[in-house]
Amino acid sequence: MDFSSSDITTMVFGRVSHQDLGEFSLDGRMLNVLMELDGQKNVAAVAKKTGLSHKEIRDVLSRLVEHNLAEPIEEAMTVADQEFLDFLTRQLGQAIGPIAEVLIEDAATELGYSLDKFPGHRVAELVDLLAKEIQKEDKRNEFKQNMLKMIKEKGY
Repeated sequence: MDFSSSDITTMVFGRVSHQDLGEFSLDGRMLNVLMELDGQKNVAAVAKKTGLSHKEIRDVLSRLVEHNLAEPIEEAMTVADQEFLDFLTRQLGQAIGPIAEVLIEDAATELGYSLDKFPGHRVAELVDLLAKEIQKEDKRNEFKQNMLKMIKEKGY
């Protein structure tokens, strides 16, 4: 799993239980991080507790996932719900027309996610990226205001 292009600080990881772990060695950093992965703390909390930088924690988690010792906990991450995505599509459609759906899918992919599992903590970034596609300033501002109101309502 490649974490290089996304913000993983709010993600939550848990340890994977195995009967047969196979043979590989863990360095001290990997072992410390693995011990902190409880399926509840996010990556930022684990990094703080272990004293690792964002780059270091990213590298360690990547190796732990690669060795099948850790996995992201999807339930811990709030995803954008269908109501929000429908509202986003309508709002962008009003501003730029029927190409809105394609632009939304492309923007989500550019941010490293699919729409069905788009993280709630990144919807503002998605909205900002989409707003850049709106040529008329008044429509762009209206889009941003409407989306900000929805983001606050949803608690993303």
